[in-house]
This record gives sequence, structure tokens and C-alpha cells, in this order.
Amino acid sequence: MATTSLKLPAELKQRAVAAAEKIGVSPHAFMVQAIEQAATSAERRTGFVDEALSARVQMLKTGKGYDADEVHAHLKSRIAGKMSPQPKARAWQS
Repeated sequence: MATTSLKLPAELKQRAVAAAEKIGVSPHAFMVQAIEQAATSAERRTGFVDEALSARVQMLKTGKGYDADEVHAHLKSRIAGKMSPQPKARAWQS
């Protein structure tokens, strides 16, 4: 395992120590977990943006896309536990 020195403002360190105590872990474990969560979040966001850019390229290439209202209705149905057919891509250019 690599070692890293992390300089924190005193107030932030105290907040981290207090939060760690409240959940029953060491301050070190708390900080490692926080950094892991931040890295995972950044990776997911990057993946989401990459996927969106790829979908945009595909949409521009094919001239087909999805109606936002249909997508929202589909997602609301799925969240409610109902089966819902996936929206179909259709031409958006004339």
C-alpha cells in the first residue's frame, strides 16, 4: 500500500475525526473511504459524460433520437414497478 501525506485545515481534520468516531471507524479509514467514494463518483461521472457524447455522435450520424416526454414516462412507469415498453428511436431531422 502506498503512503501519502495529506495536509488538512485543522477544522476539516476535526470534522473528519468526529465523523469517524460517530460511525465507529478510525480517522484513517474514514479518509480512505471518503477518497474512494470521491474517486468512484468522478469515474462514474466521466463514464456518464463519455456515454452521452457517444450517444450524441450516434444520434447525429443516424438522424434518430428519443422523445424526452416518452423517455420520462417510461422511466416513471419503471420506477413505479410497472412494465413499460422502451421508447423507440425515431427520425428527428427533416
